[in-house]
Amino acid sequence: MSWQAIGIFDSGVGGLTVLREIIRKLPQEDTVYFGDTARVPYGTKSPETVTRYAVEIAGFLLKRDIKLLVVACNTASAVALSALKRQLSIPVVGVIEPGARRAVEVTRSGRIGVIGTAGTIRSSAYTRAIKRLEPRAEVLTQACPLFVPLAEEGWTDNLVARLTAQSYLKDLKEAAVDTLVLGCTHYPLLKPLISEVMGPGVTLVDSAEETARTVAKILGDKKLLRPEAEKGNHHYYVSDIPAGFIRVGNRFLGGRLGDVYQVSLDDENGDSR
Repeated sequence: MSWQAIGIFDSGVGGLTVLREIIRKLPQEDTVYFGDTARVPYGTKSPETVTRYAVEIAGFLLKRDIKLLVVACNTASAVALSALKRQLSIPVVGVIEPGARRAVEVTRSGRIGVIGTAGTIRSSAYTRAIKRLEPRAEVLTQACPLFVPLAEEGWTDNLVARLTAQSYLKDLKEAAVDTLVLGCTHYPLLKPLISEVMGPGVTLVDSAEETARTVAKILGDKKLLRPEAEKGNHHYYVSDIPAGFIRVGNRFLGGRLGDVYQVSLDDENGDSR
């Protein structure tokens, strides 16, 4: 099983930040990434619909011989993780629990901020995960919907991005949080700017980094890591035409995106169209 791939899925391109951290941490591993670009965004859909999508995608990735599944989507992690864990015999890792765990580890005051999309913040998934680990923690949340288009456009260090960040983060800064969870897979691209706005006294928790760390630990504990001398191959699938995914994906991965194949999940075999 150690030679099997790591499966990763997201509603679109954001999960590529998780993939990037997994490649950085485990360069010897093969990966298979699925972006559900035909049905993005997930945040506006019902939990039942998102769970159905997640189960469909998991089925597609299982046919590509994966040994672990990463749900690199905050919305799907919030609503579909338990269903996937019940149905799959392989380990399933979401992006919320690793970020919450790290936030509890590093906070000094117990005042933890969480930023994410409107859907993720509305779900209270991070708040619940943090409170499960540390009931005394004070969790303050802020939706930052414009961060996603800014990241996809590459506007991560200009006046528009800076003013947007200052506006969104003002209340969290005034509330004196000492830890801030980047609760959206797009946000690591804005990390330098967010850090600058929040100031040196605030520790940023990158859910993508923490998820990669969790994946490495699970595979290590289960003796499922490939030999370190190997070099991993990476495969990309999307449910809509790949052009937009490739354009933004190259920005997320630093121009290292390989071939991207469009597939139909309705096709029982998941073959390329």
